[in-house]
Amino acid sequence: MAYLYFVWRNLLRKKTRTLLTVLSIVVAFILYAALGTLNYAFSMGVDLAGADRLITIHKTSLIQQLPYSYVNKVRSVEGVADVTHATWFGGYYQDPKNQFPQFPVVAEEYFAMYDTVVLPPEQMEAWRKNRLGAVVGRSLVERFGWKVGDRVPLKALYDKKDGERVWEFVIEGIYEAREGQVVDTSTMFFHYDYFDEARAFGEGTVGWLILRVDSPEVANRVADEIDMLFANSSAETKTSTEKVFVESFAKQFGDIGAIVSAILAAVFFTMLLVAGNTMAQSVRERIPELAVMKTIGFSGASILLMVLAESILLAVAGGLTGVGLAWLFISGAQANLQAFLPGFAMPTSIVFSGALLSVALGFVTGIFPALQGMRLSIVSALGRR
Repeated sequence: MAYLYFVWRNLLRKKTRTLLTVLSIVVAFILYAALGTLNYAFSMGVDLAGADRLITIHKTSLIQQLPYSYVNKVRSVEGVADVTHATWFGGYYQDPKNQFPQFPVVAEEYFAMYDTVVLPPEQMEAWRKNRLGAVVGRSLVERFGWKVGDRVPLKALYDKKDGERVWEFVIEGIYEAREGQVVDTSTMFFHYDYFDEARAFGEGTVGWLILRVDSPEVANRVADEIDMLFANSSAETKTSTEKVFVESFAKQFGDIGAIVSAILAAVFFTMLLVAGNTMAQSVRERIPELAVMKTIGFSGASILLMVLAESILLAVAGGLTGVGLAWLFISGAQANLQAFLPGFAMPTSIVFSGALLSVALGFVTGIFPALQGMRLSIVSALGRR
């Protein structure tokens, strides 16, 4: 306990300097947690992508739609096990800020394609029977307080044939991730047949095709055959594995991983200089005192541990505070950003890595001043003013 007292009193010796150093570390770890979470959100879709699933889109752009007839044509390609499709709906609930993904799909086909998702059989049956039915993920239920049976109006990009732009759905089910799986649960699904018949334009088209191949080994061959099948047509296609598709979509925003790494490297290099200078200056100011402590019986190892503990305590206090503030910020922004980044939530790995990184920062910045204190010569140190 005596050692902890010395550590604490030394940190409070120069309160302004200590406070400014801690605040600098706080800012660094806010950036670390926020950018790490952003990188996680962009990469989550890549991690969840199935090795045996392919995505077929219009060759020109993802926003260009494909004829519905392509579904059966792709189904006939050798090596294709299952085919389904989805289309971007682009609606919002009550307020334009309340955006989230919504896709018209074929119920049984889509959920059979993604077996990591769980929807109770009775809810699937109720959804299948209700033309206006929809199912939503657990995240949306928690966000808006919905429950099975609620009627949900969405204002969408698509006009209806009756001139209305508000589409109303009835929640018939709530899907969740299968145990042990990570799944985006911030999406709404509803019936493609209802959507296609009711929309004022674009009838008979779909946004993209999703297909499962017999094995990952035939994926490239199947992708080439599909694209050759529609070559020189009015709607040529581009087929790739789901992982490649998600990666290419994420890279439209830039190489997030490289950007994040570069920023964090610059930030933490700066923090090494700031915190290291603080500890070095603190030890220099206390050289006569350290010499006195050695004279009255403190060992070199004790001096080393006390100085190192100061540095680590300083870094951990700033690091954990920064990660905590970042968590509050991310939690507040999560609802608004999940429409564009469904995986935007701070993973526990960021918290643990932030704690370890703060300890490492404290160790690196404190070890050299601590060694200086341990090796201090009593005679030469007492001669300093």
